[in-house]
Amino acid sequence: MQVKIWSDVRCPFCYIGKKKFEAALEKFPQKDQIEVVWKSFQLDPTLKTDTSLSTLDYFIKTKGVSEEQARQMFSGATQMAKESGINFNLEESIPANSFMAHRLIQLAKSKSLGNQIEEALFKAHFEEAKNIDNIKVLLQVATSIGMNAEEAETMLEADDFAYEVRQDEMEGRNIGVRGVPFFVFDDKYAVSGAQSSEVFLQNLEKSWEEYQKKNNGLEII
Repeated sequence: MQVKIWSDVRCPFCYIGKKKFEAALEKFPQKDQIEVVWKSFQLDPTLKTDTSLSTLDYFIKTKGVSEEQARQMFSGATQMAKESGINFNLEESIPANSFMAHRLIQLAKSKSLGNQIEEALFKAHFEEAKNIDNIKVLLQVATSIGMNAEEAETMLEADDFAYEVRQDEMEGRNIGVRGVPFFVFDDKYAVSGAQSSEVFLQNLEKSWEEYQKKNNGLEII
C-alpha cells in the first residue's frame, strides 16, 4: 500500500511530520508492506536564495513581525521538533530556494533512496544550517547516502528532473494540496499537517483494512 507525502525540505513542519509519521509506522504491524512515495512541493517557488540573511531575519522581513514575535514562534517550532528528536537551528538556517534540492530528490527516488535523501536534506537545512541551493552542498548530501557524485553533479548542472518536480506539484494542486506536509493514504484518505503519531497510525490502520478488502480478490466458499 502506498502513502504519498507532499513535502518541501525548507518546511520545518514537514520535517516534524516526517518524524511523527515514522513513529506511527514503527508501531504498524504491516510496516514492511507500506511504500512511502515522496512528492515535491515548493512553498515559495519565487524565493531567491540569500546567504547574507538568516531565516530569522528573512522571517521578520517577509512576515512583518517583530523580532520578539519571530523568536517566540521559532521557539515553539523548535520545542515541537525536540519532542520528535530533531535539534532545530532555525535562527541560523539559510533562506534558500528548494527547487534544485527537489530535483535531487527526484533523482534519489529513481534509485529507491527517497526516504534517505529527504532525511539528509532536512538535516542539512534545519540542523546544520547549510545552503540547500548550493551544488557543492547538495553533492555532499547525495554522497552521504551513497549516491554517485558524478551522476548527481551532471544532473544538477543540467535541468534534469525539473519536469518531475512540476508534475508532483501539479498532481498535488489537482487533489487540493495548498500547504505541506500533506499525506495521502492509498489514494483515499488525506492528513494535512504535522499531526500526532496517533492520527497517522489510525489512518494507516483504516487504510490498510480497506486496502486488504479491495485486494483480496474472490472469496472461495
